[in-house]
Amino acid sequence: MTNTLLYEYPSGNVPFPLARNYDWLVIMGGPMNIYEDAEYPWLVEEKEFIKHAIDKGKVVIGLCLGAQLLAGVLGGTVTQNPQKEIGWFPVTLSPEARSLPLFSFLPEKPLVFQWHGDTFSTLPAEAVLLASSEACKNQAFMYRDRVFAFQFHLENTFEVISALIENSGNELVDGPWIQSAKEMLGHAEYITQDNSWMDEFLTQLENQGKNNCTY
Repeated sequence: MTNTLLYEYPSGNVPFPLARNYDWLVIMGGPMNIYEDAEYPWLVEEKEFIKHAIDKGKVVIGLCLGAQLLAGVLGGTVTQNPQKEIGWFPVTLSPEARSLPLFSFLPEKPLVFQWHGDTFSTLPAEAVLLASSEACKNQAFMYRDRVFAFQFHLENTFEVISALIENSGNELVDGPWIQSAKEMLGHAEYITQDNSWMDEFLTQLENQGKNNCTY
């Protein structure tokens, strides 16, 4: 496993790995927006890299900003959501998601962690909606059975949530879908459950790939 820390290359010229050197690509989150190319020049290279990975048939998973980048690269639209969504909130799985073995272990309304102001307001062509929430219509989608975008987080840890609060605590203002720092940090059991769901999804995806020559 390798990682590329994009914030270490503020002027671009990112040394992305060659396609032959990886099978899966996981795109993580960040505080920027996908349309802030002028402020974050490496976004241009990142989008090109993501498009290349998809075209090469890689399994690609995007989380939060990563999901928005996937939506934009595939032709969807990323805009501000009517409401910021920060904290522990349920999403509702779509009928399509519930019919897929990849998500069969999830409850109909899993409780997940959110921290976003933008969203993919329109889905890419051929994308299948996987989940929605009361505050945000498009919470997750699948593209061609091997590209997965999750607006929410299943991977976060107590340390990551603490760092988000420390560095982006100015966003914790009064709002119908914004929880306090105490509420977000007061549920270790939610973190454990979400992490186990992420592990199960990745395991299911790996097993599916072993039986599918297109991976």
